[in-house]
Amino acid sequence: MNKFIVVTGGTKGLGRAFAETFAIQGFDVCACARTQSDLDDMREHFNEHFPNVELFTFAADLSKKHDVFHFADFVRSKRSKVDVLINNAGLFLPGAVEDEASGTLETMIETNLYSAYYLTRALLPQMTPYNHGHIFNMCSIASIIAYPNGGSYTIAKFAMLGFTKVLREEMKSKGVKVTAVLPGATWSDSWAGVDLPESRLMQATDIAKLVWGAYDLSDSAVVEEILVRPQLGDL
Repeated sequence: MNKFIVVTGGTKGLGRAFAETFAIQGFDVCACARTQSDLDDMREHFNEHFPNVELFTFAADLSKKHDVFHFADFVRSKRSKVDVLINNAGLFLPGAVEDEASGTLETMIETNLYSAYYLTRALLPQMTPYNHGHIFNMCSIASIIAYPNGGSYTIAKFAMLGFTKVLREEMKSKGVKVTAVLPGATWSDSWAGVDLPESRLMQATDIAKLVWGAYDLSDSAVVEEILVRPQLGDL
């Protein structure tokens, strides 16, 4: 049986790049996203380009705790063991603390932190009994640097890095690796329509290659953090 990866926010941008990179290596993939049509398009693409792997898809809004639990139930119905979990689902709402809309902090925390926290807790029983597994948490440059108009998004990403560090310490003796991924500006739908040359931002495949490289190490080694920026620096 193929190894098994779970990717949240898996239909576009970084999530899609992760799913395809691991599929190339023969992993079966379980992906969730909010929009069913995006999941259908992903399935069509996988059927054509990755006929030897299984793709399982589930429509869920992981900012809602009950959707997280339903997705975890779906994952467990497909496999008893999870080799890789990539907590990638996230949302960016620009604004400053003093004037961003009421409720922005709650939305950022629920989407960018709680989703990963609750899904990880739900799926650790698919890793720890095997003394095996690798969890990648998608943090951000915003996890280490406050920047203008970052507001509650930055607060949530700082917290995500803290969660990842705590989890790393707890999982050391249980055979589960934990890696924080801190990318700078990377092309995705969030940057659609921006008047910048393609070379100014990183490609999603750049980050996916780094994640695969961090995964593809011996059991005795772990990359704790992947920090990567565009060559010309942050935007």
